[in-house]
Amino acid sequence: MDTTPLTDSTGPTRRRVLGTALALGVAAPLGLASTARATTPAPSGGAPNRLTPNRLTLPEPTGPHRVGTVELHLRDTSRPDPAAGAGRYRELMASVWYPARRTDGLPLAPWLADGPLQAFLDDAGFPLPLSLAPLTAGHLGAPVRRSGHRLPVVVYAHGAHSHRGDHTVIVQELASHGYAVITVDFPHDAFTRFPGGPVLTPATDPTADTGVRAYIPDFRFVLDCVEELAAGRNPDADGRALPEGLLGALDPQRIGMFGWSKGGSVTAQSTVLDPRVRAGLSLDGPMIPTITTDLDRPFLMMTAVWPRTPGSDAETFWTHLRGWRLNLQAAGAVHSSYGDNMTLIPQAGKLLGMTEQQIQQQVGTLAPDRGIAIQQAYPLAFFDRHLRHRRGTLLDGPSAQFPEVAFLP
Repeated sequence: MDTTPLTDSTGPTRRRVLGTALALGVAAPLGLASTARATTPAPSGGAPNRLTPNRLTLPEPTGPHRVGTVELHLRDTSRPDPAAGAGRYRELMASVWYPARRTDGLPLAPWLADGPLQAFLDDAGFPLPLSLAPLTAGHLGAPVRRSGHRLPVVVYAHGAHSHRGDHTVIVQELASHGYAVITVDFPHDAFTRFPGGPVLTPATDPTADTGVRAYIPDFRFVLDCVEELAAGRNPDADGRALPEGLLGALDPQRIGMFGWSKGGSVTAQSTVLDPRVRAGLSLDGPMIPTITTDLDRPFLMMTAVWPRTPGSDAETFWTHLRGWRLNLQAAGAVHSSYGDNMTLIPQAGKLLGMTEQQIQQQVGTLAPDRGIAIQQAYPLAFFDRHLRHRRGTLLDGPSAQFPEVAFLP
């Protein structure tokens, strides 16, 4: 992975990260691992998921609830989008992840749909057949588990040139613990597809504005859609049926947000500008453009290649945090250590014949299983504390359970 910080407004792109990683191992044929098989553990109360030979896998979430998911097509009729064509409005593809009441017989959602995934792999120069792509723990259209309380909400922002499935490990972990998580594709900077339309890539319209500030109105619109769902109204532009129990299930008074890289910067800006975001989490965001507005709500920074060096945008943002704040950094972590790359690149690298050293160049020297455990534990502890007021102790100081994680002053 190329972890050299860039000087533009987005930070390292997901395409550059993955493309560089895979370029190291493309000489080895996938057939070297033709006998590999994988079976994922069952979600709570479900049968094991028998996967096809060679399929990459994501770790199962650790929460007590099975997970459901549904796709949303959102259209903001208050904002024209000239980059999408004359007379077109701003549109977003999103997914809602949530605790499910039952999942029997319901298919698992793919990490990324076939069309966008093929474009993503082609763009990265990654010779992986679609049949090897991972499945998630989310069951399509599962009814929502309702327990008498509305679900706290977390919104996710992906990195540059990526897609809304890029941090599924964290997303499905939160959902398994009782959160509704909304993941969103950045228009003109994601591999995505609108219903009935062609596959769109970051290169579809190179004239489109894809800077951080361009996406703040998108996430404010997503928060409007959260309020619509909470009020029992379906925001899907095509009026598609939603899973049983989703309408009225979300709590618009308990909304958090997190993002990686460029998405971390979008999260910081959105938290500053919209008081509906009660808590924000950045996974190695460069915090560009510079934020000089004070913020009195909780914010967690998990840093790697974008640390708070003197004079950096991350340090400037830090000095304007007036509420609860924390900066964590895992020893051996690089930019892609906080994301699905942490498990997918080592698996794909072995199929492609990459050496351990080459894999570590992409995901750092932090062991993959430890990186995944950190991803599952710390975001959950953060949102539990600030959206659910569950105290816990993980965020109070260094933990013997996670000796790799440093609390930076």
